[in-house]
Amino acid sequence: MLAATPWAAALPYNWHMNAPLPTAIAATTSHAPWWLRVLGALVEPWLRIRREPAEPQTQFNPALPVCYVTERYGLSDTLILEQACREAGLPEPLQALQLGGLRKQRAMFALSRREGWLFRRPRSRTHSETLAQLLDTVRANPELDIQLVPVSIFVGRAPDRQIGWFRVLFSENWVVVGRFRRLLSLLLNGRRTIVQFSTPISLRLALGDERDAPNTLRKVSRVLRVHFQRIRAMVIGPDLSHRRTLIDGVVNAAPVQAAIDTNASKEGIPRDKAVAKARNFAWEIAADQSHLVVRSASFLLTGLWDKIYSGVRMHHFDKLRAIAPGHEIIYVPCHRSTIDDLLLPYLLYRNGLVVPHIAAGVNLNLPLVGSLLRRGGAFFLRRSFKDPFYSTVFREYISQLFARGVSLEYFVEGTRSRSGRTLSPRGGLLSMTLRSFLRESHRPVVFQPVYIGYEKIIEGDSYIGELSGKPKEKESWLGLLRSLGALRQNYGSVAVNFGEPLFLGPVLDEVAPDWRAATADPEAKPAWLRSAVDTLAERILININRAADVNPINLLALALLSTPKHAMAQADLVAQIELIRQLFIALPYSDRVTVTDMSGAEIVAYGERMQAIQRITHPLGDLLVCEGKAGVLLSYFRNNVLHLFATAAWVACCFLNNRRMTRVSIARLGRIVYPFIQSELFLPWSDDGFAAQIDATIDFFIARGLLEPSGDGRILRRGPGQSDGAYQLRLIAHSMLQAFERYYIAIAALVRNGPHTLSAAELENLCTLTAQRLSLLHELNAPEFFDKSLFRGFIQKLRERRVVWTDDSGKLDFDNALEDVTRDAKVILSREIRHGILKLTPERRETLTAATIPPEES
Repeated sequence: MLAATPWAAALPYNWHMNAPLPTAIAATTSHAPWWLRVLGALVEPWLRIRREPAEPQTQFNPALPVCYVTERYGLSDTLILEQACREAGLPEPLQALQLGGLRKQRAMFALSRREGWLFRRPRSRTHSETLAQLLDTVRANPELDIQLVPVSIFVGRAPDRQIGWFRVLFSENWVVVGRFRRLLSLLLNGRRTIVQFSTPISLRLALGDERDAPNTLRKVSRVLRVHFQRIRAMVIGPDLSHRRTLIDGVVNAAPVQAAIDTNASKEGIPRDKAVAKARNFAWEIAADQSHLVVRSASFLLTGLWDKIYSGVRMHHFDKLRAIAPGHEIIYVPCHRSTIDDLLLPYLLYRNGLVVPHIAAGVNLNLPLVGSLLRRGGAFFLRRSFKDPFYSTVFREYISQLFARGVSLEYFVEGTRSRSGRTLSPRGGLLSMTLRSFLRESHRPVVFQPVYIGYEKIIEGDSYIGELSGKPKEKESWLGLLRSLGALRQNYGSVAVNFGEPLFLGPVLDEVAPDWRAATADPEAKPAWLRSAVDTLAERILININRAADVNPINLLALALLSTPKHAMAQADLVAQIELIRQLFIALPYSDRVTVTDMSGAEIVAYGERMQAIQRITHPLGDLLVCEGKAGVLLSYFRNNVLHLFATAAWVACCFLNNRRMTRVSIARLGRIVYPFIQSELFLPWSDDGFAAQIDATIDFFIARGLLEPSGDGRILRRGPGQSDGAYQLRLIAHSMLQAFERYYIAIAALVRNGPHTLSAAELENLCTLTAQRLSLLHELNAPEFFDKSLFRGFIQKLRERRVVWTDDSGKLDFDNALEDVTRDAKVILSREIRHGILKLTPERRETLTAATIPPEES
């Protein structure tokens, strides 16, 4: 917690949790005065304390005496701390403290306290008298040391479903309250009390680099004050001033003032009108977060989640909590559902972290709804930043939030994924974040990727319509009311996994070692900014994927959708699910991926209860199927985790049309195709890393009997086509086969039309038309097969790898190497598939110009 201070970071306190505590800090009988013991007994029934960490004694040095430090003095805080220490078996704060010749009545002190009895005011002082005495004693006796333990106490931090609205008014905030209000808070919210023990501070280490006594006292006091402010900001949120003050700061900032002058001159309007325009932009954008509304929303959402979900699981949150103090946290989750906007802030709040300010599309700024969202922490942005005046105001607003230490949340993908895949990043907000960091780099910034996995989504029907070409329905009150009916269903469980964080400083050091020079000009847009944004965006999406959760519906989708009719015998389905689950466990994609504990049979039964699959009874054995719309919805959940399956699918694809292949050939072809798979699925490995994954996967298949080695392991052979092993390999291969068919469509279109014929946009449209037609002819029940964005990404990767390039007239050119790629496709794609694609691919551009493709929805 205090790692920012050298002598605090150097603490050597790492004892085993189960080690017995020496007498120095073992549990003792109470030494409190009788009247405090009476008050403690009266208060205890009203308190239910949650300690963080749950076993704080593991942080302590058992050989040193302990003195607790609180932010503010209060009788209630003293009683809460005494009970928390007693429950944890820690030294009591109310026992006498003996350190050398110094004796204090209590082993605790507060940085600030109030004077007087009835009408008290905060006492203005720079340090605690007890702290000064402890420092003097340790300074005078080199053999002595003592550990100060900062303790933060929050009463009523996270309201639950059972509490009343009145109690929400008395939950913890930044206001220093009087005795009567604190008493009400204790009586109403004492059962939701958090006591946070921070890492102890050794006063001996603090004196290690001492130059003069007053300076050391001020430094230790300042470190403690800053630490308490950080913990309070982490748990409750920064102490925000009035929204009007923030907007005034935005409008009066130098960049916005310059933009006002430019706009007034450009449009020929009075400067006052340009100022009013800027102010209107700021009012449209700015959040108006209210702690009361946040706590009330927590109260309501607890009941909502209990109604529509059977559980919300969260993994790796402890790793986030460890880095949160002292950092500017930017939460960057994947975007799968509108629920994302509510679920992540709710979980952060319920687990003791501040609710971030959340970027929301201006389309959600509906009457009443928009006001509630603002007070919950939402700030609104337009879909386009083409207006430089608006863009300047928005960028300045982000900078102002940075300056105030406000954590943010936004979706790097920019929009919800309708197909279940991770979408290509949009770098607008990332670019603004980086530029704000260059201006206000007072605190280190960390991006926290978050994976959110569902078993059923509320927007399922609308996603199917949009993927089929229907226009996206605009947000409205009528649509909101219609969606309320969906809340009657059960949507299974939800998993929220926190991925590996990305610290901005090291990323910038890697991309642009001289980035600190850009901080001299607050309006600078350095040449390396685009590269930094692209690098950061790609790593965020990679780390989101590296934190995936594999739930029962994902496994059902991977197994069942690989069959031609989306139907399998129960025994085959159970065996295939078990094979895939064991693959994920034996070859973990990363240490943050989580996999369901259900067995194959349990997963099948769960899928039936969730109505993801249907059972058809038959005398020779039951069949399990997913038909029509259910199949399209199931493809969404397959796509959620397809990246985890990419290596296995590639190896299996190599044996679709080949009985035997060498390891070397599988790796060689894998290196050719990997850049395109990596770009589409945001895979984390280098070319060599992917080759290593291929080897590990082959070994897994050999161990499971799906492949048989020969010739000293250099040659691999699959079983005959009728064998169970060949059948399982074929199902694994089909999960990625459509991606390779898309690649072949693009390459075949280029080769068939020749160089200097098609532009990139024309090739993209031609590929989409071909894929649409192929999908209709073969009844492919996966709308993402003809997704324009996937073709666009593949064509862009071809250009980046210089497989194709643009000539002077804007047409795509290539050489004979592309025909070599076409020949390699024979290994993966059957003759029937290749000939079918070639037959459907138009040979003349006139075919393309006569066609129309529905506009793409964002």
